[in-house]
Order: sequence, then structure tokens, then C-alpha cells
Amino acid sequence: MIFRQLYEPLSSTYTYLLGDEDTGLAILIDPVIATMDRDLAEVHRLGLKLAYTVDTHIHADHITAALEMKRAVGSKIAAPAHDRQSCTDVGIEEGKPFQVGGITLQPLHTPGHTDGHFAYLFNDRVFTGDALLIEGCGRTDFQNGDADALYKSVREKLFALPDETLVYPAHDYKERFVSSIAQEKKRNPRLGGDMSIEAFRQIMANLNLPYPKFIDYAVPGNRQCGMCPPDLPENLANYCRQMTESPQG
Repeated sequence: MIFRQLYEPLSSTYTYLLGDEDTGLAILIDPVIATMDRDLAEVHRLGLKLAYTVDTHIHADHITAALEMKRAVGSKIAAPAHDRQSCTDVGIEEGKPFQVGGITLQPLHTPGHTDGHFAYLFNDRVFTGDALLIEGCGRTDFQNGDADALYKSVREKLFALPDETLVYPAHDYKERFVSSIAQEKKRNPRLGGDMSIEAFRQIMANLNLPYPKFIDYAVPGNRQCGMCPPDLPENLANYCRQMTESPQG
């Protein structure tokens, strides 16, 4: 199995490349349109063919590259069936493994950050999207977010995975790359230890975070599997411009 962790600096997003050496097929989890060319070049450099893009949820901080990658190389689009996007080729559901060549993802519905959020378990690692971050979690005040639902998703579903399971989140803002279920159970200040649901509600209700600067463009664009709006203000133009960054991991 080929694995690469790729980083997009504007939204601090991690994209994950999984490649099956036997079939030459690959998937990209949470690809970003701004680094699409970089990611496709990496797929090509490794001698792989991109079969699918897979998103964890409808993102509010970047535009997914799913649609443009489909147009460029013919890859199919997989995303949570919960969101009922007409542009997807495969709707992912919990309890139905998602298989591409020798790669099998076990989808886990983990609502709370958004109501349609999914994490993907792959062997010894789990791609947690925005549900579980390294020593943090995604906000719950937009896109049908729900603090109680996120608490249950993480504490009852993700924390039920083996302690040694590696945690690969969709974002990190402190240049960290990977965690583990054991570490998050012990050290996560929002969800770890003996944190009660009442205390978690208070934490999430008092984050006082600013309104996401790109959400009004990203969410409608991502409901269409990655459409950059024609009226994007100049100060946000880099969210849709091609950028080149080196792979991580």
C-alpha cells in the first residue's frame, strides 16, 4: 500500500493519497482544488491511476477538487450519501465498505461538525475529517452542527477503536501530522479524559470563533462537488488558484 499525506497551507487541509500497488489504483481523501495539480502530479509520479476522490463532508473552508479531477483524469466522485449530492457517483454509507482495488475503507458516520460527516477507517488508521482533530475538534455552530452529536460520535464511535489506531485529521494548525486514539483519549482538551457532555456543550458554546471567511462560497460550491464561484472576491481568489506545495509524509 502506498500512502502520502499532502498539505494545503491556505486552509491548513490534509489530503490523503492511498494507492494499491497491485492494481495501480488510487484514491484521494479530501482533495483541495488549489493543490489539484500538485496532487495529480504525485499520483502520476507514483505510477498510479486516480480512481476516486472521497470527501469526509461538505467543507466550509476550501473547495474540493473532486469535480475538476473527474474532468481532468476521469476519476469518480464518492461522498456521504447523507448529503444527497446529485454530482456524486457513489454515495457512501456506514456498514457498506468502500473498496477500490485492494483498498477498503470502513465508513463511520460521525455527525456533529456537520450532520453528514463521515470518518474512514483503513486498517491501522482512521481519517477523521473535522470530527476529531489533534487535541481538538471541529466547530459545531454551522451546517447543522450539533455539539451533543459530535460528543457521541467521538466518544462512542471513534474512541471505541483500538488505542493504537492512528488518527489522521483533515486539518492541523500547529504543524502536527498524526495522533492516535490513545493519545486523543488521554490528551484531547475538549473530548478526552472524563469530559462530560455538559462540559463539552459549554466549551463549544463559548468558543467565540469568527464567522468563517470562505463558508458562503465553499458550501454552495462543494454541494456541486467543487465549483469555484465566478464572483469570488480578489482577497479570496487564492482559494481557487492552483498552488504548488511539497507532499508531507
